[in-house]
Amino acid sequence: MRDFKALWEGALPYDQFVAASVQHKGLWEGIYHIVRIPDWAFQAVPLGTRRRLLVIAEDWCGDASSTIPILARFADAAPGMELRLVHRDQHPELMDGYLTNGARAIPIVIVLDEGFRELGSWGPRPSPLQAWVLENRPLVPKAELYPQIRRWYARDRGVTTLREVLAAAGLGRSAA
Repeated sequence: MRDFKALWEGALPYDQFVAASVQHKGLWEGIYHIVRIPDWAFQAVPLGTRRRLLVIAEDWCGDASSTIPILARFADAAPGMELRLVHRDQHPELMDGYLTNGARAIPIVIVLDEGFRELGSWGPRPSPLQAWVLENRPLVPKAELYPQIRRWYARDRGVTTLREVLAAAGLGRSAA
């Protein structure tokens, strides 16, 4: 069994993770500062609820830089929500418990309750985008695929990520 409490205690708060970033630091910071969290997301977290979002990521990951700043902004503003990050490459044994089709795809969000018990997980992308990528990866050249992924994230504005992570946290019923 994983010691999520020890992992949490060794994990980095969002601002420290970003401060230590070498790649895409501006993207991580920019998305965090421009995102607007919808009211329904806050309403989905009942008073007194406590959830910890333990994120497996790396700063170079485009999917992480498109989703985790949104979750960090939400966790910073929603009472009872916290977010911390661990580097995938420093925690291969943890990452291997959350493979996607056999790959170490990131980000992965592990939702923990107040007792550090796992409630669910999410990642590496919002499900509609992941389905599209899996369908189109063999057909679309990589140079064309990633700009389309970035456009999807820009149009979605984090709504699907928020809904899916709240559902993994057992809090998604209020999402409109």
